[in-house]
Amino acid sequence: MQLPANEIFDNPDCIKCARCVEPRIIMNDILQELKSIVGERASASPSERCCYASDASQIAGLPDFVVRPMNTKEVSLILRLCHDQIIPITARGAGTGLAGGCSPVKGGIVLDMSGMNRILEIDIENQLVIVEPGVVAEKLNSALKPHGLFFPPDPGSMAMCTIGGMISYNSSGMRSVKYGTVRNYVLDLEVVLADGQVIHTGRKVLKSSAGYDLTRLFVGSEGTLGIITRAGLKIAPLPKTRKLVLAFFDEAETAGQAVIRVFSRGITPSACEILDKTTLQVLKLCDPMLAIAEEGDLILFEVDGTEGSTNEAAIQIFETCQPLARSVRIVTGQQMQDIWAARRLVGAAISRLDPKKTRIYMGEDVGVPIKKIPALIKKVQQIAAKIDIPAMKYGHIGDGNLHVALFIDVMDDEQWNKLFLAADKIHRAALELGGTVSSEHGIGLARAEYLPEQMGLEAFSVMQSIKNALDPQGILNPGKMGL
Repeated sequence: MQLPANEIFDNPDCIKCARCVEPRIIMNDILQELKSIVGERASASPSERCCYASDASQIAGLPDFVVRPMNTKEVSLILRLCHDQIIPITARGAGTGLAGGCSPVKGGIVLDMSGMNRILEIDIENQLVIVEPGVVAEKLNSALKPHGLFFPPDPGSMAMCTIGGMISYNSSGMRSVKYGTVRNYVLDLEVVLADGQVIHTGRKVLKSSAGYDLTRLFVGSEGTLGIITRAGLKIAPLPKTRKLVLAFFDEAETAGQAVIRVFSRGITPSACEILDKTTLQVLKLCDPMLAIAEEGDLILFEVDGTEGSTNEAAIQIFETCQPLARSVRIVTGQQMQDIWAARRLVGAAISRLDPKKTRIYMGEDVGVPIKKIPALIKKVQQIAAKIDIPAMKYGHIGDGNLHVALFIDVMDDEQWNKLFLAADKIHRAALELGGTVSSEHGIGLARAEYLPEQMGLEAFSVMQSIKNALDPQGILNPGKMGL
């Protein structure tokens, strides 16, 4: 869905100040003020502005400036300028988001935080790290590995996504079923507020019962309340060993029932993923040597821990799935690593099924309570069949998160109409089952219309009040989350 950009400096009505009567002069003035803060790391070049128009979704808007700060002081001065001139500002990390969260749909400034990418401290004794928001998640784990530690949240875009973006959207991934989401690991944030004021939300302690939990307030706020410039994160010991159980089923709905049985038995895998028949077919097209010869809807159960506990859990999962499955087996070592590497390629690999079609990220991140997983899978299958649109199913089924890949010929208007209808019905199916329209990718603009319904109007009103209190002029990532 392509959204028109709001060219704020070409429109005298869009900034609430008298200086808008001469928009071009203002644009030059503001560019010079930005350059006085960051030098040549501020740009109004059309080519650079186009590069920052969107994230990995179909939602786009053209910014008027791109600015690359290198420290908290620069961010503070930039926000003070935006506050004084009422200029929209949207923070951006690696741009891997799938909901239009960092797309500057109201124009203004895109603040590229990727240059603030230092790991400032690794505190082994206290098992925490201090990082800047532009640190790439995989690089953080590479730095922690020699110490026998890791940062557990594990999104599919681990090799690209930044810590600041992960915090802003409360990201998770394949191992959140055991280790939790980003919010479980954030101890303290340095945040620049809309008026340029800098605050800290926590301390270097593992727990605190002092005052409002401001840290949690900013986690998942999608840059609408403040801009993160530093984070204190809890880290965890690397597990000693891992094993992977592969269980194949005739139907995805039966696979969902097996997941419920595993959890009902008191087993908590470190990861629990579903790859339906079509997804498996796509992976085999990408990698004919893929170490999966079997057919069917596949559940990947990973277990980790000590050698003894891992063996016991793997055997229990094997025994639990066997009565429902076509086949079950346990793998380790390089074979396990190759399978996980293939799993990470799913999102990009979908185009191999039909090169004439494009995957559109809509209706793709729903979640429900675990016991409702079979019902959600059945509803998605019914929706796709009735509307006649291809729908691959994969994702973190162990915590109720199902990714639905819808792909169409983008030159066909009728297929776009089918896509919009299918995505809407998938979102509403999740809500009807007591679930969420986004388990890990965020609301952004793509799912903003559903947030009041999911939260309830009263709760959404409270959320709006918080936004108004911290950003009364509405300059922080405007247009997102329905705010």
